[in-house]
Amino acid sequence: MRKGACGYGAGPDQARVGAYGELVEEVLSARHLARTERRRASYAELVRERGRDRVADPVRLVLPAGADYAPERPLDWVPARRYRTGEEVLVPAEFAAACGGDLPGDPPPGGWLTTPVTNGLGAGDTPERALSHALLEVLQRDGNATAHRAMDEGVVIELDEVADPVTVSVLGRLRDLGVRVLPKLASTQLGMVDVHVVGVDADPTAPPLVLTACGEAVHPDRETALRKAVLEYVSSRARKVFFHSPLETVARIAPPGYLDRELSSPLAEQEPRALRAMTAWAGLDGPRLLALLEPAVLAQRSTVSFSGLPTVPAGSLEDPATLLADLLRRLADFDVLVIETGGPDGYAVKALVPGMEVETMSYARIGERGVRRLMERGRPLAGVGPLPHSGARPVHLTFEARERLGGPAWFDVEAAREAVGALYPLYREPDRHAVARTAAGALR
Repeated sequence: MRKGACGYGAGPDQARVGAYGELVEEVLSARHLARTERRRASYAELVRERGRDRVADPVRLVLPAGADYAPERPLDWVPARRYRTGEEVLVPAEFAAACGGDLPGDPPPGGWLTTPVTNGLGAGDTPERALSHALLEVLQRDGNATAHRAMDEGVVIELDEVADPVTVSVLGRLRDLGVRVLPKLASTQLGMVDVHVVGVDADPTAPPLVLTACGEAVHPDRETALRKAVLEYVSSRARKVFFHSPLETVARIAPPGYLDRELSSPLAEQEPRALRAMTAWAGLDGPRLLALLEPAVLAQRSTVSFSGLPTVPAGSLEDPATLLADLLRRLADFDVLVIETGGPDGYAVKALVPGMEVETMSYARIGERGVRRLMERGRPLAGVGPLPHSGARPVHLTFEARERLGGPAWFDVEAAREAVGALYPLYREPDRHAVARTAAGALR
């Protein structure tokens, strides 16, 4: 098992805790899933055996548009728990996993329904902290699935009344270094601020990849959301350069022995599109990379004041159990399924919230919410009715979702791929040092 983690914070101790937490969620979840017995059966078969409420509908978990799925297709299933009632609910293994390596053995006939992703992983010193962490990530990625990166609406947040001392300090340091920070709003769904932070360096000698850095966060408290996004932006600046620079650069930065240990392990199979796109980025200078980012990622089309964004009383959600209760209240219309492991000092969870969406622009995963949002924003990537052309694919919807939308829906997979274009590494990156190792032939 080869895992890595990045942490960030207001100081070294917080950064270490963050990195350790990321390791806990990845390692414990992977171990748990590898040891969990999988049941091979179709959704239709399990519904007849267990009842509809005890099996997660893959359609509600949001499938790629055009996916070859029908209720009779055999899948591998693992147990989860419905958080509010404690009932066992079977879920497809690829939705429980964080990456393909979490699923040893052969896939079911026809393969996996979708690429496993880390969305919904959380860790903490208590189960409540782990789950609140996981749910915030689910909410963050649903809120910005079609509203940032290549789909950025260009809504810049004017920081008129920032009170958090860490945020103020970090923004000041970045300003002194000549970094123009752009905090941007993706969504205020469910009364929470979903924000992402990008920026531009005035220093022409800065490594070009720092231009691609981004920090993301959502939270009921706007100050907390902004602080996390700003700190993650700073972390991303360092991480991008360290992960995707030539091996000579890594050797100068890393502690003794690090690179030898990295090169002693075989490089895992990489997603070809991500590897190609990041390799192309690594060969660009600052002006050319900036030209790619300016039309969308760095766009400024409108502004909102930070003081006008939704929030909660300062400090009211610092307790993890209180925060979790607040998130569950906001998600009252959604089921919450959890795959839990760990204890007594560290807990990890993978949370699934059927109906929430992720990886729309990378893996074409889209459901009712995504179709509706794209249509409301006037984006010609999705619609209701017959498929308009060969590049469009049918969206998997429940009967109720089709009724609400007014008919079957489609997503233009080819147009989405064109819209993302050279910005694909903003969505999916190859593994650390994969670009340099592939270029140098240092695969083993």
